[in-house]
Amino acid sequence: MTQTTDLSARSGSPEPLRRPPRVHRAWFVAAVTFVTITGAAAFASLPGLLIEPLHERFDWSRGTIGFAVSVNLALYGLTAPFAAALMDRFGIRRVVAVALTVIAVGSGLTVFMTASWQLILYWGVLVGLGSGSMALAFAATVTNRWFVRRRGLVTGILTAAGASGQLVFLPLLSWLVENHGWRPAAVTVALSALAVVPFVWLLLRDHPADVGLAAYGAEGFTPKPEPVPGAARRAVTVLFRAARTGPFWLLAGTFAICGASTNGLVKTYFIPAAHDHHMPVTAAASLLAVIGVFDVVGTIASGWFTDRFEARRLLAVYYALRGISLLFLPVLLAPSVHPPMLFFIVFYGLDWVATVPPTIALCREHYGDDSAIVFGWVLASHQVGAAVVAFVGGMARDVFGSYNVVWYASGALCAVAALMALVIRRKPLPRLEGAGV
Repeated sequence: MTQTTDLSARSGSPEPLRRPPRVHRAWFVAAVTFVTITGAAAFASLPGLLIEPLHERFDWSRGTIGFAVSVNLALYGLTAPFAAALMDRFGIRRVVAVALTVIAVGSGLTVFMTASWQLILYWGVLVGLGSGSMALAFAATVTNRWFVRRRGLVTGILTAAGASGQLVFLPLLSWLVENHGWRPAAVTVALSALAVVPFVWLLLRDHPADVGLAAYGAEGFTPKPEPVPGAARRAVTVLFRAARTGPFWLLAGTFAICGASTNGLVKTYFIPAAHDHHMPVTAAASLLAVIGVFDVVGTIASGWFTDRFEARRLLAVYYALRGISLLFLPVLLAPSVHPPMLFFIVFYGLDWVATVPPTIALCREHYGDDSAIVFGWVLASHQVGAAVVAFVGGMARDVFGSYNVVWYASGALCAVAALMALVIRRKPLPRLEGAGV
């Protein structure tokens, strides 16, 4: 018996197949992951749609509602590195199934809320924790385990899943809010999350060794690693060790600005800002959905570029272009949709999360096997940046009567992010010793 087979037997994994199937199982796992992230993304479509209805129904200030959104966004990010470690300990299927259930419970409970603290608890805490476990660290974990070749492309496809969820759900949810109120929209999100749970449990697999295969593009079979105990300790240990390196802070800083200029700003406040200019909510939601269409194209293209070009230069270009587009947005908002606004939607959509594949690639280059957890912490900075702007944006609207100041500030921050990306050094760092695998 060969050494590889001995290792397979000791790990409890089945013996690898002699001949892989014509279509590698990794692509089916990627497809299941795509659908799962799409279903979980439904809740991300709600904040911009519900700010005005909740303000009118409960007379809560936009700052209060924005604070609940900021809690959600912050927990979404802070949960991600622990979720990546938990996936190593308990398996992807279990963590994702529980996360989807928590999203469904949190979204469903919002139907019964009568006080702002309930909004913060249900919408902010519960859905934040659940969606954080379904964050991009999930996509990074699947990609790292199942793919050796085409990692950039697959990362782009899985990142685009969130935009696909926005594309699928935004028009429906905006129609529900406009014609039937906000409660049916919340119930729809809860049901969509629950519907994905059996799909995940039956079809998703944790590791190629579970089905006797090598990862796609791998030269040989790799046995499934033993479960890693101490998930929380490992996540914190990786953070402390990564925090001693310069690339981590540059990646965290650029990604914080990425979150501030996307989830915290445009996804949360584009619809209310357009409504301030007397654009119908359904029209504004449709524009945001179109951003999702071009986001899919841009993110997949970015994954393809990441396999071929230097990641840090790609990041610099993406941030510079995004900053320019945001500086023009305040003068484009109008009661109706016009060609310059459509140009902005297309241009901005192509850049929405194109930053993710090169960011994950840089994490993988510098931190090796710990890259999924490191990216989880980088993603946490993304969501903290988004949370700050989600709160500040609502306060700015209450104080200044418009969102213009946050558009301009975010555009300037994107210029800073472009410069930070160019500073990231190319030489890979040694693997983080002592963090475990």
